[in-house]
Amino acid sequence: MKTIMVWIGLSIMFITLQGCGYNTIQAQDEAVNASHSQLLSVYKKRADLIPNLVEVVKGEANFEKSTLEAVVNARAKATQVILPADASSEQVKAFMAAQKEVGTGLARLLAVAESYPQLKANAGFSDLRKQLGEIESQATAARNKYIRSIQAHNVTVRNWFNWVGVWMSGAKVKQQMQFEDEAAIKQTPQVKF
Repeated sequence: MKTIMVWIGLSIMFITLQGCGYNTIQAQDEAVNASHSQLLSVYKKRADLIPNLVEVVKGEANFEKSTLEAVVNARAKATQVILPADASSEQVKAFMAAQKEVGTGLARLLAVAESYPQLKANAGFSDLRKQLGEIESQATAARNKYIRSIQAHNVTVRNWFNWVGVWMSGAKVKQQMQFEDEAAIKQTPQVKF
């Protein structure tokens, strides 16, 4: 009788552990880490492209020095901000602010470049500009993938039926990306002709 009770207890424990979510939590944690690495890789590619873009612009035109310096300084600051996989909300905000500053500087650089016909005609500049556009698209896709992977992980961790797996793995809810200018994003842009 004791042997039967032990086998029944072990069977119940095995069945409980099968549905505890431990393996799912581990798989989703790895997905978050992979998407995090992909996001950082895209931003690194962008940071690596900026010096080439600045050199082409400097060599081709008597360009506004302050615009170039702003882009170079934003890049330098962005490469100093580290976003670990288990980032706090402050680290995420600092990372996003640094990347936004780089994007703003690049947008200003490209806008000012429009007034230099010899620069627009430069094949190297056109190629770098095209690469930059592709990298920005990749960055958007990587951010979206990162956000979705964190969301999937957090839903699993918060699921009541996974409490055993959460307890066993020590999993925690991961910090989602926040945008400082959330109010500005929500406003409808004004278009005037």
